[in-house]
This record gives sequence, structure tokens and C-alpha cells, in this order.
Amino acid sequence: MATKNTVAVLGPGGTGGLLAALLSRSGHRVICLAQDRTAETLRRTGITVRSSQFGDFTVRVEADTELREPVDACLIAVKHTALDAALTRVPPAALGDALAVPLLNGVEHPARLRARYRPDRVAPAVIRVESARVAPGVIEHGSPFTEVDLAGDGVPGARLDALAADLTAAGATARVAADETAALWAKMAFLAPFALLTTRYGLPLGEARSRHREELESLVAETTAVSRACGAPADPVQALARYDAFPPGAKSSMQRDAEAGRPLELDAIGGALLRAAGRHGVPAPVTARLVGELQAAGH
Repeated sequence: MATKNTVAVLGPGGTGGLLAALLSRSGHRVICLAQDRTAETLRRTGITVRSSQFGDFTVRVEADTELREPVDACLIAVKHTALDAALTRVPPAALGDALAVPLLNGVEHPARLRARYRPDRVAPAVIRVESARVAPGVIEHGSPFTEVDLAGDGVPGARLDALAADLTAAGATARVAADETAALWAKMAFLAPFALLTTRYGLPLGEARSRHREELESLVAETTAVSRACGAPADPVQALARYDAFPPGAKSSMQRDAEAGRPLELDAIGGALLRAAGRHGVPAPVTARLVGELQAAGH
């Protein structure tokens, strides 16, 4: 690849840190945006990745607390619960013409980003990966895959194609999805039942899908119905087959956050699903009950 780009990464945690390291190793200039202490650590030690897919390696990255110069793209890899505070690190004037690429769960964040940045430069992405930050600048990547779907209504196709090519050359499997709504809801339709059920009962997926089978089937039916109402195809039979094929020890990121005492993305996942259900008149009683029970438990 002849052209090397400058990419900012807002939130160099499990997902952002992995992509930052892969892009840096591939020869791109990477600027990680984080809190003072994390930025100082990254400047001093770089990012270390431990991965069965990519091997173990350490790369240098730049780091700052705020974007202060032009970049080609900014990957936004923070949790929904930290999004508003994190975006103060990326002033709209500094981002300018760059792509803003959110890698967040849920379906409502693109509208928030388009209200802040150039709407035709907001390129929502979906990433499938299991990766965790175990310390500042130390990433453990556990899945044998790192897959990214890029989308963006109104974003120039050439910009999306170029970023997908850069990510693929760096080691991920990246493609451009034709339909932003379909891409976001494809992940939401899988994530919402998985996250709500495993977090509500504190069980890995294998136990949750067998001990609470009826609830899982109801959640899948509700979620796929909402997805279809929003204009995204969804097949409940296919969705259940995916859950059954998943490793039994798998835990959702929401469940891991609950176990660690971190804020949950409950509103971005369960809340957004219920709001979409309400807009389209789709009944979602089991989703509503589980969201309510998690809220009552202090989440």
C-alpha cells in the first residue's frame, strides 16, 4: 500500500487499542486520544497486543488528550456511557473533513454524531471481535477473527473503500456494507438478547440459552420483529442457530461490565430497542421486563 494515512483513535481500549496497534504496525500514523494518564503511558510504552490471530507485538503510537491537527479518519471506540465526555476530545473544527467512524453498540449514536460533525463524514461501523484492555496500552485479543463492516449513508464510497482496504491490509477483515440500517440492526438483533439474558441471570451463554430457553426465543422474536419494522431483514430461526453455535462459555460485554461494577450500556441496547419498538408499535414485553429488572437491580 503506497499511501500511509493518519488515524486518530478515540478510546484505545480493547477494540480501539487493537485497531490502533494493527494500523500502526501496518505503517500508518496513529494518534490515540485518551485521558492524561493513559496518554502518557501510551507515549512511553506504546501498545502491546497479545493475540493468537496476530501474534504478540508492541508498537509505538502517538497520544494526546485532544485532537489538535487534521487526520484522515477518527475511530470512535468508547462505550456509550462515556461517549458525550469523550467527544469533547474531538472538536468539530479539528475533525473537519475526516471520517468519524463510531464502533459502538446500538443504533442511535449515528444521529448524535451527525448533529456534531459533518453528516456526510459519519461512517458507522460494526466490529465483531473479542478483545480487552487488561492495563493501559496492553490488549488481549481472544477471538480468532477481527471483522469490520463499514457503512455510512451519504459518505463518499471511495473514502469507505479506502478505509476498508487499510483495515484489511492491517490484518482485520473489513468490508463496506451497502445499507447502514441493515448493518447496525444486524448486530443489534444478535447483541440485545445475548446481552440482556446473560447479564440479567449472570450466566455464560451456554447456561443461559438452555436454562432460559423460552425467554431467549421470546427476546429473539421481539428483536427481529423490531429490526424488520426498522427496515432491516432479520430471521429469528437463523438468530437462534447463531446462539446455539456460539461457545458455551461466551459472555456478553454488558455482563462483563456488570461483573466488574462498570456502568452498563443498558440504555444504548435495551433502551434503544424499546424506543424503536414503541415507534413502530411492536410489542416487546420480555425485553421490557428484563430491562426493568436490570434497572431495578441498580443498573
